[in-house]
Amino acid sequence: MAKTATGKARSYDPAKVRAALAAQTEALRAAVHRLCGDPAAAALLERPTRLGQWRVRQLVAHLALQLAWLPNNLDQSPQGRRPLGLTAWVAEVGSLAELLDAGTQAHAAEDFAGGPAAVAAGFDAAADALLALLDGAEVRDPQRRFEIRLGSMTLADLLVTRLVEAVVHADDLAAALELPAFPHDRFALASVCRLLADAFAAQQPGGAVELRIPPFAVVQAVPGPRHTRGTPPNVVESDPLTWVRLATGRQAWAAALDAAQVSASGERSDLAAFLPVMA
Repeated sequence: MAKTATGKARSYDPAKVRAALAAQTEALRAAVHRLCGDPAAAALLERPTRLGQWRVRQLVAHLALQLAWLPNNLDQSPQGRRPLGLTAWVAEVGSLAELLDAGTQAHAAEDFAGGPAAVAAGFDAAADALLALLDGAEVRDPQRRFEIRLGSMTLADLLVTRLVEAVVHADDLAAALELPAFPHDRFALASVCRLLADAFAAQQPGGAVELRIPPFAVVQAVPGPRHTRGTPPNVVESDPLTWVRLATGRQAWAAALDAAQVSASGERSDLAAFLPVMA
């Protein structure tokens, strides 16, 4: 696991992760219901998103798939795949883009092809399945392992990946619908920022740059002279949502700089070549 700026391995309290995932899921449900209850819902579902060819309909279908993954795979049998940690998942999940796209398109065509009421009902089914599970005894063993395409993950880590899906795609939904802001659960947003910062540090190990995402994370990364005392010579600072967008390829480094959404000081502080962290 990646180290924080203090050198300690990052951990996520399973109970807090479950509570955050439940809160983020309910916030998403409320957003989907507002969307589907809008008089212009049919047109809004066909709006483009920043995710290639996906429309809002496909985005909602994908969110439902991701939220329902654990309930749908609760009874799977172990397959002995290699252990997979969180920072490795961030680095490798992009390799599944074609498979995820195919699954999303099929789910949208089969289960989310109806009108707005049917879309809301389909999302409700996925959300209800996850929320019921989060309240049950089946998720009380954080070391229980689940098999995904990339490897074998502990339940504790798998639930953090669901936070990533719920936060990143909630921001995608807000962008597509031109909403002023999405009411992210604070712990969910903090966890996603920290994981993406840790993944950046794991992919670009070193101590030449200090990346700050107040109030949630600080990591040191990038090869070069390591800072030990005083003010670091190379500092990058970003607000949480800008960092999420940079780290996942939703926003370009140059655009964030031009908009003063990120500050960068020092000759090694240009992170353009290292982004995105999660493709």
